[in-house]
Amino acid sequence: MGFKDISRIAASAMTAQTVRLNAVASNLANAETAAGSEPAAYRARKPVFATVYRGEQAFGQWQGAGVQVLDVVPSQAAMRKAHEPDHPLADANGDVFYSNVNAVEEMTDMLSASRAFQTNVEVMARVKLMQQDLLKLGEN
Repeated sequence: MGFKDISRIAASAMTAQTVRLNAVASNLANAETAAGSEPAAYRARKPVFATVYRGEQAFGQWQGAGVQVLDVVPSQAAMRKAHEPDHPLADANGDVFYSNVNAVEEMTDMLSASRAFQTNVEVMARVKLMQQDLLKLGEN
């Protein structure tokens, strides 16, 4: 596996973590939104990732791999229902439906995505340093 392959893998991981952070930001922005019916309430969005392996070259060396975002799907967790007859969005029964976003879970997901992104930035920096050191070997 060459430097180019390592950089591609790290770049695909950084792209995936960016999608994850965008989903978290959207979820947190809509954490306390209300609706008059369950179908109208905001559903948290979760990205779905897949590992991608590309074909092998001769002698069993990997040609490359990476992370792919397959989709961003709505969460199937139950909506929070509250009886608030005075709320302007209340239905005929006086119920209001709130999003199914769990702020603690989203903050944990945000920290995890942020750390994973930072780790891949460090991988890219290390690859750059290794390439520079390799070029210096040719100078001697």
